[in-house]
Amino acid sequence: MAKLDHAAPTALTGRPESGGLRRDVGLIGLTWASVGSIIGSGWLFGAEKAVVTAGPAAIISWGIGTVAIVLLALVHAELGGMFPVAGGTARYPHYAFGGWAGMSFGWFSWLQAATVAPIEVEAMIGYAKHWHFAEGFQHADGTLSASGIAVSVLLMAVFVGVNFFGVRALAHTNSAATWWKIAIPLAAIFIIAIGNFHPGNFTSEGFAPYGAKGVLGAISSSGIIFALLGFEQAIQLAGESRNPKRDLPRATLGSVAIGAVIYMLLQIVFIAALPHASFAHGWAHLHFTGISGPWAGLATIVGLGWLGVVLYIDAVISPAGTGLIYTTATSRVSYGLAKNGYAPKLFTRTDKRGVPWFGLIISFVTGVLCFLPFPSWQELVGFITSASVLMYAGAPLAYGVFADRLPHRERPYRLPGGKIVSPLSFVVANLIIYWSGWDTLWRLGFAILLGYVLLGSYAVYAIVKKLPDAPRLDFRAAQWLPVYLIGIGVISYLGTFGGTGLLPLWWDMVVVAAFSVVIYYWAKAVASKPEAIEREIEEVVVTDAPAH
Repeated sequence: MAKLDHAAPTALTGRPESGGLRRDVGLIGLTWASVGSIIGSGWLFGAEKAVVTAGPAAIISWGIGTVAIVLLALVHAELGGMFPVAGGTARYPHYAFGGWAGMSFGWFSWLQAATVAPIEVEAMIGYAKHWHFAEGFQHADGTLSASGIAVSVLLMAVFVGVNFFGVRALAHTNSAATWWKIAIPLAAIFIIAIGNFHPGNFTSEGFAPYGAKGVLGAISSSGIIFALLGFEQAIQLAGESRNPKRDLPRATLGSVAIGAVIYMLLQIVFIAALPHASFAHGWAHLHFTGISGPWAGLATIVGLGWLGVVLYIDAVISPAGTGLIYTTATSRVSYGLAKNGYAPKLFTRTDKRGVPWFGLIISFVTGVLCFLPFPSWQELVGFITSASVLMYAGAPLAYGVFADRLPHRERPYRLPGGKIVSPLSFVVANLIIYWSGWDTLWRLGFAILLGYVLLGSYAVYAIVKKLPDAPRLDFRAAQWLPVYLIGIGVISYLGTFGGTGLLPLWWDMVVVAAFSVVIYYWAKAVASKPEAIEREIEEVVVTDAPAH
């Protein structure tokens, strides 16, 4: 994952202050925006973490993950054309279900953005362990040591510091940077594969040694979904597309296809190139010199030391760029929450450079706190995956509402079979969340509860004090939301992915699917009325922070 750089429209029509959006972005521009986000730091660890969890059957995990992302992306493609505004993933539920849902999905969006910078720091630390001075930054199990936490805090401070001085040049990924991000993993794939491809690795210790549970668990906990996220960047540019009806679905599916092919090849080559001794005791015990930086370590042990050096350098530079961008994004989302009346106006204050300084400080504090419950890359990636997919899950729900309530609204792109794809994508989203496991979801539940305490308290305060920007919290239209959140948590607790196991494998997924369908149609039935939706579309102000 990489950037979140959007245009800065000022009304829900998507028009920037200077006038209408210029529709001059073509198919290549849309596709490259998403590809630059999909090919991020996930490639540095995804192949190693997935094969440890699922064995060579991790290839199947990548396939399932790709299908899931495609379903979500298609739903977002139609919504992006209907509402060509920045930050649409948090706004669609607001239009469909009112202020309470808007506040909730806005918080989910903030959680997702706030946790990306810390995971990029942990990626940098993992690969930096190659150098002697950094050997003590991680324990043997990959968790941060005391010195590692100290360095991580310092790196987070650097991200925030750079943002204070303006990060405009870093925030806009250009074509050269995108080519670089594609070229490095492709180079690793083909250079390592030449002379180091051992087909027997796929079966010598069993193709799927950990069964279906390993295959499904890898999707959420090994960085597969995390790696494939980023398709929405093309959708965010829907209002500036020359031909959104033709190009949006092509760019969305094309970027996912490019990312999926690269990640699949990475997984195949990683498995095939490993010396048998590294996994002779089982894939769960995979070990080789330099495994803390899997790809660079692999390049080194197969005699490609020069490539290893390139990868070690890239593994510091690339995550650092992503961390910088998402530090900006976090302050931008908090700025938006404040503009919508869900957070104190302090978050909207900017310095002379136009930087929302208080939001940056809070993003730093949040990032530092993430290192405590999630001291390793893999532990944090499950949390980010769940928060991201929970944020995206609002789109299928909103899609169902708009299909019924706003049938005649202009749609530059209309999803074929949308009334089937939409509930199916919601089911798939909830399965991904469930596969993250109870150990991740109870932490996510705590974070959600904290959000309700913080944002809910301020919203109530604003309503009681009759502040001019006090939000309208429509509890009736979002009555399904607490049942949905608590229900997913209960199923996870009872399930086989880190839970008590009272719901056996396969039956647990049937329960998740049935529960999802009930929530989907319940939400459609109680959603806001057409006139209320139209009013929100006309009245709610787009809340992007000023460009730096």
